Amino acid sequence: MSAHSSRRRINGLLAAAALLIFTAVGCDRGSHPEQIGTRAPMFALNDGEHAVDLNKLHGRVVVLNFWASWCAPCIEELPSLEELQRDLPQVQIVAVSTDDDATAYERFLKQHSVSLLTVRDGEQRSNAMYGTARFPETYVIDKNGMIRRKFIGPQEWTSPEIVNYLKELAS
Repeated sequence: MSAHSSRRRINGLLAAAALLIFTAVGCDRGSHPEQIGTRAPMFALNDGEHAVDLNKLHGRVVVLNFWASWCAPCIEELPSLEELQRDLPQVQIVAVSTDDDATAYERFLKQHSVSLLTVRDGEQRSNAMYGTARFPETYVIDKNGMIRRKFIGPQEWTSPEIVNYLKELAS
């Protein structure tokens, strides 16, 4: 093996090792994210049509869902979020859209007859407070304002496991 090919192989191995290290330590999308057990960042949003203030929901279990109308997995889980809200009125679902286009957002709400408490944060300040940049991501916040669970990606919100968990948390 020549010195040149040996050097290329070593550089390739170093690059692969560095990628593995950055992947392992640079991502908080594991089974126990850092936010679990911490106080949920509070925010108030008003997009001109809808408003929400997390401080005013203190004392209730909140399912905080970050989504976008252009996000296929977000749209996939929307019907089960709607059903969950109907079935568990003691749990407040707050759906924060990260759409920057207000017209597209409003059109989406009308086309899909969205009845959830939803508000648009086109500047994406609220999801940034939670460290969320990929959608959908959802946080379960207990009655005391503490983050208890984080769900990454679309969920079946009416699954017995999730419903029982939320019922127990709300009791």
